Formats: sequence, structure tokens, C-alpha cells
Amino acid sequence: MNLAAYAEDGYFAPKRIAAALRTTSDEVARTVGLGRDAVQRRDRIRSDRTQRRLREMLEILNKVEPRFGAPLLAYAWYRSAPLPGFDGWTAMQLVQAGRAGEVLEAVDAVDAGIHA
Repeated sequence: MNLAAYAEDGYFAPKRIAAALRTTSDEVARTVGLGRDAVQRRDRIRSDRTQRRLREMLEILNKVEPRFGAPLLAYAWYRSAPLPGFDGWTAMQLVQAGRAGEVLEAVDAVDAGIHA
């Protein structure tokens, strides 16, 4: 995944992300823990919070895509696979709770051969 492909005018564009993941902008907002307005109103799309959450999701997807072979499979993992050591929480739930850094650390640990 080339992160620049999901940007427009220097900001992550929810519509581009949604198109690549074959979903809707509203669904993208929900998967990162944001409301509908965050991906529909230009000022909200460009807010630090919206951009941070979109970047976090894209970084996670970008990091795990090589093991799944396709962005859609990485997105399915992100939304539905419980992560070991997180009481059954998925990467999506952790991002929604503001814990994306922990997901990235867990993925890095697995990549380094340290299993949870």
C-alpha cells in the first residue's frame, strides 16, 4: 500500500481509502472510531484527530498487507481478527480506543519473532 495513493491535497482522503477497501466513507469513519461528519465535512476531514486516526489505520494495514497479500485481506484481518494478548480485541477496536501504537508494537513483535 502506497500511503500517498490515499491522499489528496496533502491530507488522507476518506473517499479514496473507502474506494481502495471497497467500502464507504462512513464505514471507514466507524472503523477508526470517528463519526460520520469527520469524513464528510472538509474542515473535519482535515482535523488533526481525523487525519491521525486515518493514518494509524493505514499504517497498520500497510504493515500487515505483505503477510496477507492484498489490502482487502489486511482490512478483513484489521476488522475481525482478535489479537493475542489484548483480551480478544481486534486491531480495529484498539484503534477506536486510541491504542493504535500498541497494535503497531504487537505487529512489530510478531515480525521480530516474539509471539504474544
